[in-house]
Amino acid sequence: MPDQEMGRRRRSWPGWIRRVAVIPGGLPVVAVVAVVVLVSVVWTAGPTTGGEQEGAGAPAASSDTVREPGCGAGEPLTETLSSGSAWTMCWRIDPDTGLVLEDVTFVPAGHEQVRVLASLTIGQLEVPYDSGVRSTEDITAEGFGGRSMLALGQESCRGERLSAPIPTLGDGETGTVGTREVLCRETVDGGIAYHAKDERADAVPLVERRTDLRLSTISKVGWYEYVTQYTFGADGSITPELGATGDLSPADYSDRSHGWAVGEGEHDHATSHSHNVVWKVHWALGGRGGQVVEQYDAEDTPEMGPRSRVVAGRLLPIPREDTRDRENRRWWRVVNPALLNDDGHPVSYEIGLGATSSFTFTHDDDHEHGGYDIAFTEAEGCQEFATANRDAHCGRGVPDYVEDRERLDDVVSWVAVGFHHVPRDEDQSPMESHWQGFTMVPRDVTATRPDVPPEREGINGSPPPAG
Repeated sequence: MPDQEMGRRRRSWPGWIRRVAVIPGGLPVVAVVAVVVLVSVVWTAGPTTGGEQEGAGAPAASSDTVREPGCGAGEPLTETLSSGSAWTMCWRIDPDTGLVLEDVTFVPAGHEQVRVLASLTIGQLEVPYDSGVRSTEDITAEGFGGRSMLALGQESCRGERLSAPIPTLGDGETGTVGTREVLCRETVDGGIAYHAKDERADAVPLVERRTDLRLSTISKVGWYEYVTQYTFGADGSITPELGATGDLSPADYSDRSHGWAVGEGEHDHATSHSHNVVWKVHWALGGRGGQVVEQYDAEDTPEMGPRSRVVAGRLLPIPREDTRDRENRRWWRVVNPALLNDDGHPVSYEIGLGATSSFTFTHDDDHEHGGYDIAFTEAEGCQEFATANRDAHCGRGVPDYVEDRERLDDVVSWVAVGFHHVPRDEDQSPMESHWQGFTMVPRDVTATRPDVPPEREGINGSPPPAG
């Protein structure tokens, strides 16, 4: 194996170094794991095509036997976290959308790995000002990649800084391209993973903290500087976020009705504005195709129980392309009915919007399906952006994409999360980062938590009656 390939493997599985031990007979554990990796690679050789279920008939994969995706000229990112679970994926920098993650795969500790996403990126960022004077589409007009993407220093990234070829002049096709450290890769504290104490007063709680993998880049567009951040949890969760910092626009001051007084007195009113973001999530649970979308709603019923009102929950299929709005106690899931966990439940991921200011894109104002909080479409290569899409034959944006009402199989989620920014004195200067985002959480990917402590291994389903 060439030296550079050996170096890549060492970086991909740093947990090997921490787990060196000797088993009876004097054979190092590392050697045993290496054999397992070799067998796994031979067993699983060959790409997965559309509709094919990954992992079928394959031996169970642990976090030490991750089957890394082929990333072309780049190296895959692989990280084993505190739970023993791992993530692996490819990354690249696109001139328009900035950071693009592809072939995102989760490996629950002691289980087969599950491909989760074909790709994840930002589909558009619109910044309309309340005065109506200005509105920008920062992804399609300026771009988060190219010369907008900033090189990272030690204070910008306390973890590992990874390099990519980035234009310094021109658009990358012409001009000058240089290699800069633009991706920050960090292992961060994710807080308490679990805390469980039984009824005995002298019982010692079962408690573990967790670590998460965090990837981020910084792009400067106008006066704002945007932190694109993706956090991959040890529990299998994915949290896309966008942080906005930099400076308030010095060209956008209006009045009390459209802004907020900053500085002395009531003279200068920085104009309020929105950060309207749509993330583009191309799903691949177990492989491309075979995906189903469902909406969960829990609603009050007329019935009162002995202590509270009865609430009824249900799943509603979304079989065709459509847009949906956020409501209380509502979430969505993308599910692969053919991929089952050990309890016989289909593997899925839940999409939760959390806090968001719902919005309608400026260019969608006059469209029948203009406003939405989430949309689901069938994957089409020419449908690149949520608005201002450049291929007119595919439509100008999400409202056009859903008009054909195609049956969903190879699913793309367009997740719209808004933040209405009313400036304050503290925003000068520089501005404190403010964040918006959403979560994607595994639902029935494993039968129980993958890192279950030994004391709880027998708990699965309704416990037997006491006594």
